[in-house]
Amino acid sequence: MFSFIFMMLLYFLPSIIGRDRRDAVGIFLLNFFLGWTLIGWVAALIWACASDHPAHLQYASASGARFCSHCGTPAVPVTQYCSSCGARV
Repeated sequence: MFSFIFMMLLYFLPSIIGRDRRDAVGIFLLNFFLGWTLIGWVAALIWACASDHPAHLQYASASGARFCSHCGTPAVPVTQYCSSCGARV
């Protein structure tokens, strides 16, 4: 009985890992229908482990210039507000 439960948990591991993602239903369906193939299970696992949000890079200048924290445009060092979007620098 323990081995059956362990195998079921291992089979649905991608669905368990990806349960909090916004495309959890797709991960579950891929795992449920194609998980018995090794390729389908690995694809579901990779999909579940992939980042949900794209990584945003922030660049820092070496010259010490200031940038707007809202839109990222360079700001003159003496100003307090961005000339593009009006947000506080």
